[in-house]
Amino acid sequence: MAKTAARDRPSHRCSECGTTVAKWAGQCPECQAWGSLIEAGATRMRVASGPVSSPAMRISDVSAEDATSRRTGVPELDRVLGGGLVPGSVVLLAGDPGAGKSTLCLELASKAASAGAPTLYVTGEESAAQVRLRAGRTGALNEHLWVAAETDLSAVLAHIETVQPSLLIVDSVQTIGSLDVEGSAGGVTQIRAVAAALIAVAKERGIATVLIGHVTKDGSIAGPRLLEHLVDVVLHFEGDRHSTLRMVRAVKNRFGAADEIGCFQMTETGIEGLADPSGLFLSRAQNPVAGTCVTVTVEGRRPLLAEVQALVSAASRDNSPRKVASGLDPGRVTMVLAVAEKRAGVDISKMDVHTATVGGVRVSDPGADLALLIAVRSAARDEPVPGGLVAIGEVGLSGEVRPVQGVQRRLAEAARLGFSAAIVPTGSGAAPEGMKVLEVVDVDTALRAVSALAGRARRHVPRP
Repeated sequence: MAKTAARDRPSHRCSECGTTVAKWAGQCPECQAWGSLIEAGATRMRVASGPVSSPAMRISDVSAEDATSRRTGVPELDRVLGGGLVPGSVVLLAGDPGAGKSTLCLELASKAASAGAPTLYVTGEESAAQVRLRAGRTGALNEHLWVAAETDLSAVLAHIETVQPSLLIVDSVQTIGSLDVEGSAGGVTQIRAVAAALIAVAKERGIATVLIGHVTKDGSIAGPRLLEHLVDVVLHFEGDRHSTLRMVRAVKNRFGAADEIGCFQMTETGIEGLADPSGLFLSRAQNPVAGTCVTVTVEGRRPLLAEVQALVSAASRDNSPRKVASGLDPGRVTMVLAVAEKRAGVDISKMDVHTATVGGVRVSDPGADLALLIAVRSAARDEPVPGGLVAIGEVGLSGEVRPVQGVQRRLAEAARLGFSAAIVPTGSGAAPEGMKVLEVVDVDTALRAVSALAGRARRHVPRP
């Protein structure tokens, strides 16, 4: 009898990862999700055939017109989306508080309304008057732009029925709740239900939908992981609130490249796209300064120039030497510093080393390793790197300089901005017209090439 009772005891299944456990717990033991364990009934799989929503078609007979993107009027956003918004698609835009997500979406709504498309902006975090003030400041007022301050899902669906929008923006999905679902707004169950309802309406009516999402303290999107699987596009809005630079990065995109970025600049009148942002990441020093070197990174398919800076100073006798990185991957910085000391003879074991990028850009591209090493050696010896030089290459632990992708695009961008010399890994291909390219196999060869270019530059400096 006891065995029968144990067999009939209901189990619980995680709605996030599918793990089944014998009894309920607040946290799933497998994926560590909170509040995701629900009672799993003894259901049988249905094997009988049933009605279909639409007949199967040959793939060649399926029209691709419904998946054609429409330009938003914001070119940098179109670049990330793969050409624009697709009717019926759902985009999830997440980012840190105060980064400018609402400002960007209001600009998107304004452009769509200016094109004559009815647009509905649902705000659950602000009042309609607050959105009106921002729209007046950024010039986003338009008769085709509708605003609704709602936090109830049924009210949002009623507004959609009334306005019949071509573009729907929900700010934010964590603030919308449903009375038919247990839990408070922002909880895992509520977010799943609200997102599923909005996605179903978007697909049924062909409404391009943008959902603004919150992020947790570790930078991940708040709510169930299922939310990122349900939507068509996931965008991350990045940027330091102390800097004017903002970046929109595609993490998932069913309609285009998933590694593209768009660059924006926050201004007093709103947000503006930056078609050529490389100038923001370079310093304005007229003469070469020790401890700086320019590299060319690739974000998605876009080459961007970035200046890497290093400062080497004597450590205090009471403290151990510090290695500080800002805008660079700390792990790669530590590795490059070890290679610089072991393979290139740069004595920094008892020195404080501070490394940073210019303009608030975050560089994680391994192709910036060589520029970082050159900047550190330049700072340690107080010898400026020649002007007009870029360095591209990944540094290995044995001191070799490894090839990186897109070298030709990187060199073309550097040549376009007036750089005349480049140090690259061997086998990088032909050099752009007017640029001198030096191919190197290891860091020792690269540093000797920098010294030779510096000596040549000093010889050509006119004496007073």
